[in-house]
Amino acid sequence: MGIDSNTLQADVSSTPQTSFDLPLSTASILEIHTVCLPPQKTTFQKLKHRLSEIFFPDDPLHRFKNQTFLRKAVLGFQYFFPILQWVSSYSFSTFRSDFISGLTIASLAIPQGISYAKLANLPPIIGLYSSFVPPLIYSLFGSSRHLGVGPVSIASLVMGTMLSESVSYSQEPELYLGLAFTTTFFAGLFQASLGFFRLGFIIDFLSKATLVGFMAGAAVIVSLQQLQGLLGIVHFTKKMQIIPVMSSVFDHTNEYVAVVLENHCVRFQFPDTSTDSKVDCSLKRPKLFWISAAAPLTSVIVSTVLVFLLKSELQDVSIIGKLPDGLNPPSAKMLYFHGPHLGLAIRVGIVTGILSLTEGIAVGRTFAALQNYQVDGNKEMIAIGLMNIAGSCSSCYVTSGSFSRSAVNYNAGAKTAFSNIVMAGSVLVTLLFLMPLFYYTPNLVLAAIIITAVIGLIDYNAAFLLWKLDKLDFLACLCSFFGVLFISVPIGLAISVGVSVFKILLHVTRPNTMVLGNIPGTQIYQNISRYKNASTIPSFLIIGIESPIYFANSTYLRQRILRWVREEEERLQQKEENLKCVILDMTAVTAIDSSGVDAMYELRKTLMNRSIQFVLVNPVGSVMEKLKHSEILDLFRTNQLYLTVGEAVTDISSSWKA
Repeated sequence: MGIDSNTLQADVSSTPQTSFDLPLSTASILEIHTVCLPPQKTTFQKLKHRLSEIFFPDDPLHRFKNQTFLRKAVLGFQYFFPILQWVSSYSFSTFRSDFISGLTIASLAIPQGISYAKLANLPPIIGLYSSFVPPLIYSLFGSSRHLGVGPVSIASLVMGTMLSESVSYSQEPELYLGLAFTTTFFAGLFQASLGFFRLGFIIDFLSKATLVGFMAGAAVIVSLQQLQGLLGIVHFTKKMQIIPVMSSVFDHTNEYVAVVLENHCVRFQFPDTSTDSKVDCSLKRPKLFWISAAAPLTSVIVSTVLVFLLKSELQDVSIIGKLPDGLNPPSAKMLYFHGPHLGLAIRVGIVTGILSLTEGIAVGRTFAALQNYQVDGNKEMIAIGLMNIAGSCSSCYVTSGSFSRSAVNYNAGAKTAFSNIVMAGSVLVTLLFLMPLFYYTPNLVLAAIIITAVIGLIDYNAAFLLWKLDKLDFLACLCSFFGVLFISVPIGLAISVGVSVFKILLHVTRPNTMVLGNIPGTQIYQNISRYKNASTIPSFLIIGIESPIYFANSTYLRQRILRWVREEEERLQQKEENLKCVILDMTAVTAIDSSGVDAMYELRKTLMNRSIQFVLVNPVGSVMEKLKHSEILDLFRTNQLYLTVGEAVTDISSSWKA
């Protein structure tokens, strides 16, 4: 059809110059088609279709069609427990690959778990607990084969920051722990609810621009906070803004502890700088994945041995100290469902839940795409939510899928989620038998692990790309970055989301409109600012709209179209010509509401009073229905409703010359 279905350009303020005479022979060979109404449906059928498209776009029940009852039961269990999809065909070679992968990611998960727990202002042992129970739960319910589950830097940072603003762990450790577990519970409940009610589109409001700025700001703050451990500063601020942190660094120079060991730890950690970055070296150079996997654990082992051997000379070095051994203690009784801090726990739970969910699903889909299999986003939400709910009752804090562990898991040859079970088993052995070995582990090496992990979150290339592609996205990125640095994490995120929502509203309330012209020798009409050889047609003004027509933009569109009309009339007056017809191409108008219908009626009335014919071209089914029910469609009789712009121009021109 000769329509402008691909016009995606912005407004232009002037119409070009060239005109041509329509060939008379065209009218005799071009067939005029009728614009049809869509098949009639009841209100219930429309509602059912709409809800299906909103909540079930992937049609999750398609696999149950034309199956026996027994087969449906099996498929149902496999749907809710994805582990059943691969356990029946599990082989020794697959087990060997998963076993090696599990041990490999355990070597990364153990030091990261201890470090990230400190990032959340929690005891180091909580990080190990969080690397044991959640991976077991995820292996039962998760659909990703390569997702490495455990504590992640972003969720740890946000939880530690937001909780510490109201409660201090050093002053009220029991309350802080209870709030951390309660936050984890509400994060899991929120995540599972999103998956169960198929509301995952809510997390899409955290745009890439928001996350790029947020992660960069968080990385800077976290890195500066670790100067306390690296420099041995005792009196350090509990605030997370950049100004108080830098003040603490420069105001307490007398507390610096000069330790040569510190530099070696940081330097050895350098290969792991990008572990949580999407440009992780283990993806760029898969054969070198073992470097990023082994660096943290090797740093812990080497530094622990050095501190033990030189403990008489390194008495000023802060160490972890004694960690309790044994399995995760139950923490259900510590959950905080009443009192003045309940609102804080819910608020932190929702924020950390959204962030960890966004990261986990993005990581899972990344590696699924590499292996050409699908990850069900809603099932992932349920799996991540359930593992956090279970974790909150077993002394764990918020966990998700980590990019660093997942990259190592993928490159180590993992085939199924059993690698998470192997990792959990390795953590179990550590909890039962190896905890005394961490007594002399220096805190500065944990700070080094954290710094090298979060530095990779600063994605300069992504920020530069945002600047090139969309200035409003770049503004949202900057708002998130500076908001986190100078105000707080939640306010920085809120400002950035606000800018992103403003961008959406701007596109909705001020949609693109354009003047269309004919490409010579064809029946194709395109944007005259985009196609320089497209020519306007004498006495016609052809306008395209690229958005639904709603209450939010109906007044603007009416005013903008009348402005196009005025400008075209002024241009034609200079040539002593008249504007006779305005054609509105509605190919890209996907919907219309009552305000939009009223705008069409008022626009037609205004143009008719000026002796200008108003024609609609190719309104889609839902728009046709609305126009018919409003009885406005009856006003567009002969020569006022066409299927294509080409047919409209040809038929109307022929009627003028008849």
